Amino acid sequence: MGAGPTGLTLAYDLARRGVSVRIIDRDAKFTTASRGKAGIQPRTQEVFDDFGIVDEVLKLGTTRLPFRRFHRDRIVSEAIPYEANDPRPDAPYRRLLFVRQSLVEGVLRDRLAETGNSVERGVKLLRFEQHAGGVVATLESEGGAEEVTADYLVGCDGGASTVRKALGLEFRGFTEEDRKLLVGDVEVDGLDPDAWYQWYDMERGILLLCPLADTNTWQIQASPPADADGAPMGPSLAAMQTAVDRITGMPIRLSNPTWLSTMKRNVRMVDTMRVDRVLLAGDAAHVHPVTAALGANTGVQDAYNLGWKLARVITRGAGDGLLDTYERERVPIAEWTLKTACDAGDLIFAAMLDGKGGAEKGLTEESLQLGLHYREGPLSRDLVDAGAVRAGDRAPDSPCPG
Repeated sequence: MGAGPTGLTLAYDLARRGVSVRIIDRDAKFTTASRGKAGIQPRTQEVFDDFGIVDEVLKLGTTRLPFRRFHRDRIVSEAIPYEANDPRPDAPYRRLLFVRQSLVEGVLRDRLAETGNSVERGVKLLRFEQHAGGVVATLESEGGAEEVTADYLVGCDGGASTVRKALGLEFRGFTEEDRKLLVGDVEVDGLDPDAWYQWYDMERGILLLCPLADTNTWQIQASPPADADGAPMGPSLAAMQTAVDRITGMPIRLSNPTWLSTMKRNVRMVDTMRVDRVLLAGDAAHVHPVTAALGANTGVQDAYNLGWKLARVITRGAGDGLLDTYERERVPIAEWTLKTACDAGDLIFAAMLDGKGGAEKGLTEESLQLGLHYREGPLSRDLVDAGAVRAGDRAPDSPCPG
């Protein structure tokens, strides 16, 4: 359920292991909106390497994007995150890849199609019930209602997850309704598309303008300006142009919006990612601020953890208890993700106050995710004295010449 990066990763991983899958999405059309444009972390690039698509994905974006910070019309700093992180034999990917999420989804759909599977669009999950032998789900599409029986159901259907709500799971955490940004895809005249332009003004607001590789489109994030009555304006081209004029004082013109929305600061997660034959992954299980550029990465890695386990249970007779290890390994990672994203926001805010940096302050070596591990997980057991690498760690890459 859900055909974003998480659902597509899981569907392909299962299909390549010989598991019969159906992947549905309620949207009738695939989005071209940039949405999560901030990047693909090295740990996720390693997943895509295993899938055989990493080179294709790397060509769609860039690992070298200057962060250019302004105060009004004056440049105050410029930084290139991870510029010194050259590849190493044990870690071939050590830089954040800036690429539109929609393009990554397209590559994953193409790889899934090679297994004979495709996303069923415009299909809604109305309800489901589970029993000892499987899950019975009722689906609705233009052709009417359909009842489907499956061994397992996985909700990869985002922060407003239908599956999570049907399970009645608490989505603990908080939402800051008063901390919103307008966000959208627009064309920009008046700036060279060679950097991510950033304004952090304690009086006028926040403005971020990021060019999207190989397009005329930029993603904009802006503090909502006030309307004539003093209320925050909603997402519109006029509101975003007002924000640009107020914050920059520069002759920057916006046009041709193709996607407009509002982004709130959500920090929430479940404590349970499995209820018998129904599981959750990605934003359905955890949502967090965009700082630290963790975005869809944690969801892709959820799916990668779950895929081989489901395949072993379904096709190779492994005990159902193997699926319990998914939750026990991934819930701590979700907690880490929420904390890391919030900590990154604090670092960025501190830099704003000092006037010594911007979004790059939230990008640390930790946020590359190469240090994440399952040392305390149920499948990890050290049989030798602890060394540099322990049971549950990410295995270092090991080139084998010849």
